[in-house]
Amino acid sequence: MRSGTTAVTRRTPPTRPTGGAQPRADRTRRRIIDETVLCVLEEGFASASANHVAERAGVTWGVIQYHFGSSVGLFSAVVDSGFAELTSVMDALQLPSGTTRDRVRALVDTAWTAFSSPTSRASLEILIATRPGRDPATAGQLADMAKSLRRLGVSLGVSDSEAVGELIWAFLRGLVIERMVVDGSFDSERQRALLADVLTSYVERAA
Repeated sequence: MRSGTTAVTRRTPPTRPTGGAQPRADRTRRRIIDETVLCVLEEGFASASANHVAERAGVTWGVIQYHFGSSVGLFSAVVDSGFAELTSVMDALQLPSGTTRDRVRALVDTAWTAFSSPTSRASLEILIATRPGRDPATAGQLADMAKSLRRLGVSLGVSDSEAVGELIWAFLRGLVIERMVVDGSFDSERQRALLADVLTSYVERAA
C-alpha cells in the first residue's frame, strides 16, 4: 500500500499493553517516532512507508504494529507528538518586560522555534498529505493550538486576540511550508522581523 494514500483518520489501536513500566519499550517507540520524523523530512511523506521506517529504525514491521497498531497509528503518533511539543512551548512562554517591539519579537521567535522543530514540521507535512478534516482527535488538537495562540494575543493586550493568534498561526504555517520546498539553508529572520513590525504597529494603535 502506498503511504501517500493512507489517511490518518483511520486509527487502529496498538496491540501493545497500555499499562505498566516499560522503559525499553518506550525507548523503542520513541526511536520509531523520531525515525519517522527524519524520514518524512529527508525523503517526503510518500517515502515514509511502514516498511521503510522499520528498516531505517532497525526494527521489523511487527515491532511497529506492536507499538502503533498500523502505519496510520504511527503517523497519528507523530502528529500527536508534534502537537504536544507545540502546545507545551507556547503555554510556557512568558513575554519579557520592555518595549512592545521586544515583547512581540519574543513571541514571534518563540512561536517559530516551536513550529519549526523537526517533529512539528513532519506533523504538518503528514496533515497536509492526509487531509484528516473529519478526525475528531486532530480537530481537538487544532482547537487547542488555536487557544494557545489566542492566549498569546491576550498577553499582548489586544482585544481581538483571536485574529492576532490566527495571523501568527497562518504566518508560521506558511514559513514551515516554504522551508519544506526550499533546498539548502533556510533563514526566516527577515520574514519574522516583518511580522513583528506589523504586530507591533497593530498593538500600539490598539493601545
